[in-house]
Amino acid sequence: MAKAKTVYVCSQCGADSPKWVGKCPNCGEWNTYVEEIITKESFVKHAIPGITDKEKMRPVLLRDITTTEESRIDMGDSELNRVLGGGLVKGSLVLIGGEPGIGKSTLVLQTVLGLKGLKTLYVSGEESGRQLKLRADRLRHENPDCYILSETHLEHIFVQARNIQPDLIIIDSIQTIYTELIDSSPGSVSQVRECSATILKYAKESGVPVLLIGHINKEGSIAGPKVLEHIVDTVLQFEGDRHYMYRILRSIKNRFGSTAELGIYEMRQNGLREVSNPSELLLTQNHEGLSGVAIAAAIEGIRPFLIETQSLVSSAVFPTPQRSATGFDLRRMNMLLAVLEKRAGFKLIQKDVFFNIAGGLRVNDPAIDLAVISAILSSSLDISIEQGVCLAGEVGLSGEIRPVNRIEQRISEAEKLGFARIFIPHNNLKGFDPTKCKIQIVQVRKVEEAFKQLFS
Repeated sequence: MAKAKTVYVCSQCGADSPKWVGKCPNCGEWNTYVEEIITKESFVKHAIPGITDKEKMRPVLLRDITTTEESRIDMGDSELNRVLGGGLVKGSLVLIGGEPGIGKSTLVLQTVLGLKGLKTLYVSGEESGRQLKLRADRLRHENPDCYILSETHLEHIFVQARNIQPDLIIIDSIQTIYTELIDSSPGSVSQVRECSATILKYAKESGVPVLLIGHINKEGSIAGPKVLEHIVDTVLQFEGDRHYMYRILRSIKNRFGSTAELGIYEMRQNGLREVSNPSELLLTQNHEGLSGVAIAAAIEGIRPFLIETQSLVSSAVFPTPQRSATGFDLRRMNMLLAVLEKRAGFKLIQKDVFFNIAGGLRVNDPAIDLAVISAILSSSLDISIEQGVCLAGEVGLSGEIRPVNRIEQRISEAEKLGFARIFIPHNNLKGFDPTKCKIQIVQVRKVEEAFKQLFS
């Protein structure tokens, strides 16, 4: 029997130490070392069943390497295809993470059941086959080529994959899978690292794409070692508030596409519905006469959409005013409040400021800065912004409104939804003829100029 050895492994970077340390000397994180039990057999790499050893690769000149277009699988979901970069690349390893109960398994199972003519192996380490059948009946989808396997042993999974020869494998979730090469429990740092590396080798050598479903920790990052995100080809984050009906699929890492893409879904009783035009759903139609509401023209990836920004400014009850932001970076909001005080002369130091992006979305586009400060000022003055007005512009520290990218798409989206005026940065229309648009385009240089046009 092999002699067991105890080491401490950093859950962030994978560095090991013979004793526990508070701060990792490799990545600098605190309290990330966890105890792992390993044996000498843990360092022996076994071959994957059904995969033959190939000749070792020899270095070749860059000019001698031939490239071809990556073969992709159409997932039958336009939102998922967009976030993946046009479809699922064969032989790729994709990790989908999200909070418990947000709908990760529903999204994957719904997509798999819609893939007709594609042999799929769905490996579940958390649910039985009966539970998955009940969920599939609720989704009202059926795929005759979908195989269900309730298994957590990695070697047994590879045996079944060799027998079935699937075109796609789903593992739900990677934290429940374990291998005999490691003596530690499933979900530990060493188990997740070893299992994911073995699955990656299988995907690359067999050409079968693998979808991994992963949990996230309380900080919002993927649970397990940080090396897991480095191993996989694509990391997708499925996020949203469970109190709202909308879900966002965001790409964090993608070796085969852009990381700026965004997919929006609506959670329903019978599954997730693709939201092809989010602007119409994210805007409240009857906000006329209400202060603290401004419409922003935002862009995520290649998709423009209009969002409703809401703000409430009230007198502070406590000596320290409260600052709260939902769906927006709180530090950026504090910076915009400082610009309002310093450059525009509005005193908000004794005011509580609450900000929210309607619909439960989280937007990182800096072009919504102008809408944010307009909503805050509208609530502070208790003056509503005119109906049919939207805004797009980044606010600088000196109070200037800086140009934003792809302004033509923002204008076209606002015009399509029937807006009468749009505020944009000055000199942001290079190469664009505004006379072709029916919407009135107002160009502003500074925040004071924009406020005079909005609240005069």
